[in-house]
Amino acid sequence: MKTADVRGMSPDQMNDELAKLKKEQFNLRFQKATGQMEKTARVKQIRRDIARIKTIAAEKAAGNKA
Repeated sequence: MKTADVRGMSPDQMNDELAKLKKEQFNLRFQKATGQMEKTARVKQIRRDIARIKTIAAEKAAGNKA
């Protein structure tokens, strides 16, 4: 997910995407625990996408209050 894509999202869309990513992260943790994980790099990618969405959401929230 690119930063420009996230910046173009509405707050509701960001919340939906964040929930989807957290669910996927949860599933990947279970796959890792059971030894079924195939794409190990996906864990890092998901973590970064979650951080990216949270950061941009905080920027937008701070921009609206100022």
